[in-house]
Amino acid sequence: MSVLRNDGPASLVVFLVAVPLSLGIAVASGAPIAAGLVAAVIGGVVAGAMGGSVVQVSGPAAGLALVVAELVHKFGWRVTCMITLLAGLLQLLLGLARVARAALGVSPAVVHGMLAGVGIVIALSQVHIVLGGKPQSSALDNVLALPAQIVNHHGHAVLIGLLTVGVLLVWRRLPKVRVVPAPLAALLIAAVPAALLGCLTKIDLSGGFSSLQHPLLPQGEWFAVVSAVLLVALLAGVESLLTCVASDRMHSGPRANLDRELTAQGVANVISGACGGLPVAGVVVRTTTNVRAGARSRWSAVLHSVWILVFVTAFGWLIGLIPMEALAALLMFIGVQMVNLGHARNLRNHREMPIYFVTMGGVVVIGLAEGVAIGLGLAALLALLRLTRVSVRAWAADDGRWRIAVDGSLTFLAVPRLTKALAAVPAGAAVDLDLNIDFLDNAAFEALQAWRLEHERGGGTVDVDEVHGEWYVNARSGARTSPGKTHMRHDQWWLPWAYRRGGLDTASPSGAEREPGHADRADAPDDADAQAAVLGAVPVAGGEQADDDPALPGLIEGTREFQRRTAPLMRPLLHGMARRQAPTHLFITCADSRVVPNLITASGPGDLFTARNIGNLVPRAASAPPDESVTAAIEYAVGVLEVRTITVCGHSGCGAMSALLGTTPDLPGLRGWLRHGRLSLDRFRSFEESEDALSDASRLDLLCRINVMQQLDNLRTHPLVDEHVRSGRLELTGLYFDIGTARVHVLDDDGFVPVLERSATV
Repeated sequence: MSVLRNDGPASLVVFLVAVPLSLGIAVASGAPIAAGLVAAVIGGVVAGAMGGSVVQVSGPAAGLALVVAELVHKFGWRVTCMITLLAGLLQLLLGLARVARAALGVSPAVVHGMLAGVGIVIALSQVHIVLGGKPQSSALDNVLALPAQIVNHHGHAVLIGLLTVGVLLVWRRLPKVRVVPAPLAALLIAAVPAALLGCLTKIDLSGGFSSLQHPLLPQGEWFAVVSAVLLVALLAGVESLLTCVASDRMHSGPRANLDRELTAQGVANVISGACGGLPVAGVVVRTTTNVRAGARSRWSAVLHSVWILVFVTAFGWLIGLIPMEALAALLMFIGVQMVNLGHARNLRNHREMPIYFVTMGGVVVIGLAEGVAIGLGLAALLALLRLTRVSVRAWAADDGRWRIAVDGSLTFLAVPRLTKALAAVPAGAAVDLDLNIDFLDNAAFEALQAWRLEHERGGGTVDVDEVHGEWYVNARSGARTSPGKTHMRHDQWWLPWAYRRGGLDTASPSGAEREPGHADRADAPDDADAQAAVLGAVPVAGGEQADDDPALPGLIEGTREFQRRTAPLMRPLLHGMARRQAPTHLFITCADSRVVPNLITASGPGDLFTARNIGNLVPRAASAPPDESVTAAIEYAVGVLEVRTITVCGHSGCGAMSALLGTTPDLPGLRGWLRHGRLSLDRFRSFEESEDALSDASRLDLLCRINVMQQLDNLRTHPLVDEHVRSGRLELTGLYFDIGTARVHVLDDDGFVPVLERSATV
């Protein structure tokens, strides 16, 4: 039923589009008229039934018209048929070898530039026929002869051509009649005055399919024949596969199998060449028409070929009524449309217009094969330049030291830019050289090392910091470097100092025993290799070993790294907020070193007004012992800064909660402070009585979560907070950070839930 309801009507629409296009492409190719119809029938039946796409329609392609015309002129039609057959065999072998996706490596800029160039060549040749003349042998000759052709006396042929173009332009703007495809309507309308005026140049379809010639092996010139086979196979295959990929974006049905599609295209070309037809390829116009007409399966492509076969067999005499001038006007119109401005705009956005124009110009001026080769070469060159792009910056810092930052791939191509930047550094200066590179070749290393030695001999110092990899260190030590680029790690500013110095166990950066609730969790990552890849050691500035005591050296190196890398980026932002702050959140959390508020909330300067203490406790108003520090932070945030949210964030393995469950250390200040957590402990015990026995880790985890709930209740005892909450000006939120899994949970009506499972409301 789907075939009758969807594919049947769609096949009729495609049939009406395919007939005039097949005739026109055959004329533009210099082939027998019937050859275009043969390719349309075989492409639809064979490629449609066997292909990897359910909606793609194959047949003669305008993009191949120029190359076929050159082959016919050079070898004759029968040898061209053999070239088509051999190209099909090559496509068949490539499809069976499952290398179809390799064709997608051809730059779209080259393909679109080639099609645009072919379109221009077709349009320039056919405009002479529309004007009543004959096309020249090359595109340049057609351009040079065009002025004389325009001023010559024109007969009825020009009127037929202009009428055809006019119908093609306005037909789509007539909604009541555009159900008939514009190409078919233009040819039918042009045929009427042509017959009345008696200026009909008939299309010769005498003999129909039976008049076709069979392929013939060439007599010599085998190198040229092999080149032609490769060219036809490449162009037809790439166009088919790109159309196949594009067709997947047009419908929601099964996705295309590219290897199967290339195999089917090969079989279709073998049969088309053997039967005396044009090369077959997937065609964008017919495929788009097929989808828009409602096709759902490959039956539409197959049926459209059946309609063509029936039409030519039963009503082929009607084709002889189509004026040649109208067909030339249709080809001229198609050629102009092949210069697709939409594709050009997309290429401009990706800065690939030079490839497009060079390929197009090469096809028009030199030839199809030469233009494509030049385009491919330029695409490869630009890709090489982009892959080896490097940024080299040198400037004098405020502290009197010179900074040199190198980002990208440092190859011989960058040596002139590198040496220019290095030459700007005055003799004897202290230099910080930051190498954020993913590749360093020998030429660049030699230039860098020679400058460093010369600079140090002149009394200067060079402090080398390799942010990514150890290319310079390895090259300097004589170690064998990687043959290709290394994987660029993300900026690892978030790593603890110990990791950035390297050499520590990734499971315990501080070397201390892990807190309860932190380790041995069922859902914690256990892939040591994955952790090592993320937490790979990063050398400190200068490549020197860190001090045995990580405290002060780590702090100093951290501030130096901030001044070198982050401060220049943040300075404009901080300058704008230097006079006042306007945070939207008061964030109350524990002083635990593993909890970094700006990290777990992905916030920046000016977002959070943060208050930290042992256990993320909020003493109740008028509590004993009194505490004014947290109260002052709350009052300032709510009364002065007018924050809209107060968040209390607890975490797993909290030492304060562990002390409440066990024995508080004999520290007077800590013991007095933890009295503010007694309500949390009482609430926990009342809850624990109703539950089964819990492990120590589970008890601590439960208390840490209950503590967040209790501190939110404590906040409501502060009059200013309660007033703002009641008026809707303030919202209270609870968070819980599971350190072992790096997961944030948010307090909901049903308890704590992972933040990714809850829509953002704060």
